[in-house]
Amino acid sequence: MKKFLNCILLATMVLSVSSCSSFKKTTTPPAPKNINLALVKDAQANKYINLDYGIRLSVKDSRSNTRVLQRYDASASYLPQVTVTPDVYSFVSESTRRYMRTLGFNLDADVATDYMMTVSIKEYNLGYLSGIGWSGTVELGIEVYDNHRQLVYPNVSATGRASSQGYSSDFALASRVMNMAYANALEDVDWDRIAFFLKKASSPKLEANKQVSGDGDTALESTVIRWYLDSTPKGADVSMRIVSSTPEVKNTNQNYVGSTPYETTESFDVKGLTYNNSGNVQIEVTCEKAGYITQKRRFNLRQAIDQKEISTKFTLIKEE
Repeated sequence: MKKFLNCILLATMVLSVSSCSSFKKTTTPPAPKNINLALVKDAQANKYINLDYGIRLSVKDSRSNTRVLQRYDASASYLPQVTVTPDVYSFVSESTRRYMRTLGFNLDADVATDYMMTVSIKEYNLGYLSGIGWSGTVELGIEVYDNHRQLVYPNVSATGRASSQGYSSDFALASRVMNMAYANALEDVDWDRIAFFLKKASSPKLEANKQVSGDGDTALESTVIRWYLDSTPKGADVSMRIVSSTPEVKNTNQNYVGSTPYETTESFDVKGLTYNNSGNVQIEVTCEKAGYITQKRRFNLRQAIDQKEISTKFTLIKEE
């Protein structure tokens, strides 16, 4: 009897264990999803082909969160694992370069004169919300430096967004949304403003704060000034010096340039000079001849730039 009861108890335990095992679910993690990155919009071809200077591109990944899929409420228990092909940094570097070349920018032309454009990837993310669908956001920080690595275009954000209704399982649609957001961000970059810095202006007034550096890359240095200096009697020595009341332009010593009548056409090569500070800079002309009193006259550079001429005549007075 005792053996019979033990057999019944053992059978009950086996059934119980089997019953519990039959209710245990085996869960397999979902396979990783893939986002294929692509440049889905072409730039306007050859829009900036006549620029005077080239430009170099530097891309850096400044995202605080590098996960592309950041919101997904289609499942309360898991966030799908997502791979990105190619990786965001490589894709942005290659595609931005291609986009700029199509626009007509001359990339990597001359290391001595090229400007530098820095693109910082601030946001590159995707999300799915029930009732809204897929949405993508791309934010790029843009900075431009001149050939002396001085910041000429401060950090400005270019942002692109895109969205589309669809199934939470449709990662092909998610890829299209992400790519459209990136294309919109590239279109949001102020390419006209960037191109402005790469071309010499037709007039110094159009680049009022651009300093003369001696490299010939300013409108001031391309502005030709006619000089005509004469005296009675002729044959007087002419010297010039810079007199400045602005810290950007230094005063100079007198420099002999010739004798009267003195006539020439020259462009400005006054380091630190801009159109805006030229009103605080003068050229002092000295005229001297043995047996005569030395005379000096000053000419305002702003006026000379606007008139494109400096001309005067000295009537020398004999020393008593």
